[in-house]
Amino acid sequence: MEVFDVRNEEIHATAAPRLSAALRNSGIRTGGAGDYQEVLKSLDRKGDFKDAVLKVNIPRSDLKMTVAGVATPTPFGFGGWVAFTKTSDGGEVMMGDLVLLQEEGNPVMSALLDNGIEVTALHNHFFWDDPHVYYMHVHGMGKAADLAREVKPALDLIGHAKPEAVTPLSSSGAALDTTKIAQIVGHTDEASGAVYKITVGRSDLAMKDHGATINARMGLNTWAAFYGTQDDAVVAGDIAMLEGEVTRY
Repeated sequence: MEVFDVRNEEIHATAAPRLSAALRNSGIRTGGAGDYQEVLKSLDRKGDFKDAVLKVNIPRSDLKMTVAGVATPTPFGFGGWVAFTKTSDGGEVMMGDLVLLQEEGNPVMSALLDNGIEVTALHNHFFWDDPHVYYMHVHGMGKAADLAREVKPALDLIGHAKPEAVTPLSSSGAALDTTKIAQIVGHTDEASGAVYKITVGRSDLAMKDHGATINARMGLNTWAAFYGTQDDAVVAGDIAMLEGEVTRY
């Protein structure tokens, strides 16, 4: 295997075809991306280097997507990706958008967070899509090769995560011990029928909107709702966080 130094300003005409072939074989389709060879090797994917950015596509071509009953191809909006570019201090920033099925959301997020990659958003793009897919935005700082190794476990789960078994909720058993729940959470609230919901405001933020105070009643709050029995319950909620609290918590 021949090695070429892509940093040289001059390349012999006889070597240029071999250099071009070597870069194509390595997965880089344009020049100036020699620093990312290890990234491509770690991700085991091809990349496209342009405008000082290495972009690695992660298309969901394994999915047969329809939107409102219309069969849609992968480029219609189902192509995930991660991209790398250099920071002003010589480091690297990685950003990306991963297209995930519902059952892939939790395991992929866990793999990202466990390896030091930040998850900055999770949302849907479409109504009436089948199957339902979600878009997870990722971010990382450091050495490109390290970032590639850290994001790889999450990428390996895409298309391979198995749905979790769903067990019907039992309707028999002791009622929720709301006193115990309040003691654990550290806040009390009241039941609404069979649901016990605790709401906690973020008065520590002193948020304003056009001069108006935005309090818990205006939506600046964290809440958790409990339903079921003492031995078989479910919980749902919404957590109000500052930017710096997202990954930490």
